[in-house]
Amino acid sequence: MKTIFLFLLTCNIALGEEAHTQALDMLFVMAASALVLLMTPALGLFYAGMVNRHNVLSTTLNSIMLYALIALQWIIIGYSLAFGDDWGLLIGGLNHLFLSDTDSTYKNIPQSLFAFFQMLFAVIGAAIITGSLVERMRFWVLLVFILCWSTFVYDILAHWVWGGGWLIHIGSLDFAGGGVVHIAAGVAGLVGCLMLGKRRFNQALLPHSLPLSFIGAILLWMGWLGFNSGSALSVNTTALNAFITTNFSVVGAMLSWMLIEWIKYGKPTLLGNITGIVAGLVAITPGAGFVTPFAAIIIGFCASPICFFAISFLKSKFGYDDTLDAFGLHGMGGIWGGIATGLFATSSVNEAMLEEAAGEGLFYSGDFTLLFMQIIAIVACFSLSALVSYIILKLIKCFTPLRVDIMQEENGLDQSLHGEIAYR
Repeated sequence: MKTIFLFLLTCNIALGEEAHTQALDMLFVMAASALVLLMTPALGLFYAGMVNRHNVLSTTLNSIMLYALIALQWIIIGYSLAFGDDWGLLIGGLNHLFLSDTDSTYKNIPQSLFAFFQMLFAVIGAAIITGSLVERMRFWVLLVFILCWSTFVYDILAHWVWGGGWLIHIGSLDFAGGGVVHIAAGVAGLVGCLMLGKRRFNQALLPHSLPLSFIGAILLWMGWLGFNSGSALSVNTTALNAFITTNFSVVGAMLSWMLIEWIKYGKPTLLGNITGIVAGLVAITPGAGFVTPFAAIIIGFCASPICFFAISFLKSKFGYDDTLDAFGLHGMGGIWGGIATGLFATSSVNEAMLEEAAGEGLFYSGDFTLLFMQIIAIVACFSLSALVSYIILKLIKCFTPLRVDIMQEENGLDQSLHGEIAYR
């Protein structure tokens, strides 16, 4: 902290107030990026603790390997498709291929730093999908699927919502990726697990290491503070509000998940607690910079019963094997978060919101316009991800099986695909 203070003081004296503000914003986004980077290995730990002990390493590898894959894709073409010059409100142009022409400033920070920060969003979105597919998808098939999904779904949605596309123009709001990241990834996971089919051997097994998942969940929580507050791209009251609302949403979600379990099963559990943490984090993401702290508690409190319903009822009702509930948590939590933004967003928290949005939330304005635009954005994110994910997997299936063979699945993917064993 002393080093940081001296750095800021030096900037203030040597460069003046304007340059000091830019340096402060740059340092803030760099710190937020470091936190968001933490989310990918944290998600790997969160997922790994909940699978069979013979699939721990493969599950972790799925998350961390995507960092390298998606980072390369983002540098080559992803950033350009998402934030390049707009083509017909549908997709970015090719003016930023290989991160070219990124020497300028983007909202008071270097554009190269903004590109890096946004790259981490693309990485974590891709990693979320793996939770639906673990324990049975072939590793190279997973890499091809995620690479195509990132190019033809994530990058396009990022342009629609943040890069100048049509969802910005109709006035929908998504502060940090409720639709772009969570709905899109959750839906891709749902399509993937439907096309893969159910696991043959592991469905009845309980999480092999809840302490490992607990560590992953806490690290996710920490990383999410950079994910949401960093999306303000500046040290200001919007960033502060996002920081506070992110934490308060978790408060509401943990409490309501505990109550649900206590009422239904008679016992609160650690698994339920950490699941509530993630549900609260997902739900507040689209509205973190637009809603009040008290509204955040309500959003989190309502997120848990919605996600619990998806995990405990919808999954058994429709018979899909969403291994680690990527759709139940991220898909359904993101949908609720988008709707909640249309209910609770207020200019008293973020005055700049009125310049972008179709209006204030229903509970503040009495006007359904913003809520309607939020629903349109949710449907757009859901539909694009579902359709393109299905097409990608269908095309891959024409050339090779999507899942491992019976013996590999029975023995676990750690040994059969990677030649490693987590526990001896």
